[in-house]
Amino acid sequence: MKVDIKSKAQIDRMREACRMSAEIRDICANAVAPGVTTGEIDDLVIAYCKKHNVKASFYGYANFPGHICVSINDEVIHGIPNRHRVIMPGDLVKTDVGIFKNGYNGDTSRTVALGVTDPDVLRLVETTKLCLKAGIAACGPGVHLGDVGYAIQKVAEDAGFGVVRDWIGHGVGRTVHEDPQVPNYGIPGTKLVLKPGMTIAIEPMISMTKAGEKTDVLEDGWTVVTRDRCLSAHFEHTVAITDDGCEILTLPADYP
Repeated sequence: MKVDIKSKAQIDRMREACRMSAEIRDICANAVAPGVTTGEIDDLVIAYCKKHNVKASFYGYANFPGHICVSINDEVIHGIPNRHRVIMPGDLVKTDVGIFKNGYNGDTSRTVALGVTDPDVLRLVETTKLCLKAGIAACGPGVHLGDVGYAIQKVAEDAGFGVVRDWIGHGVGRTVHEDPQVPNYGIPGTKLVLKPGMTIAIEPMISMTKAGEKTDVLEDGWTVVTRDRCLSAHFEHTVAITDDGCEILTLPADYP
């Protein structure tokens, strides 16, 4: 495993890609409404990239056909935008997007609970936000990735939810997926030690049930669903490890 340690100048270049990733993430999340198709959400990313002369990080990555991942309800991640997929009241809509600029990528996601009133579903979403916050709070130089994963796992499991095991966070920078792997579960004091200059995507994917920790991939070859088809939530930030902690590069947003 070779982890890319970035200089402060390189992180400055990456910071702009991350800022723009956060901007289009929020544009897309705010556009989620009844009757809107996931293809129309994808169109927003296309228009943004054209306006700012940048690229969508996911488009064409391993032949992914969309510019953003839009995953609904039991879909955990990697939902392919579709002009026939209509967003409905009560949906949990996950918008996961990245922008490539200046040779670097950002990666970030939100979950929108569209007209959801079920308190357990709302608690799932809020808990996933807290998982992200706990994972980020655990980051810093000298910290093991096992500590970060444990912090996320504890929040989820203490609330009675599951942690998706088959898909995890990752390094991000020159490419959208780099070393190291960043699990949302772990044993304190284990795995890679974080160092200043590392940039990672922390992205808890939390399932309503423990059985939902296991996943399947649909016939489209991309869309990941919980095996028991329970609901899931997903939030993500790109984070840079600093000399005294970490910096969230994909702010602003209405979550940590």
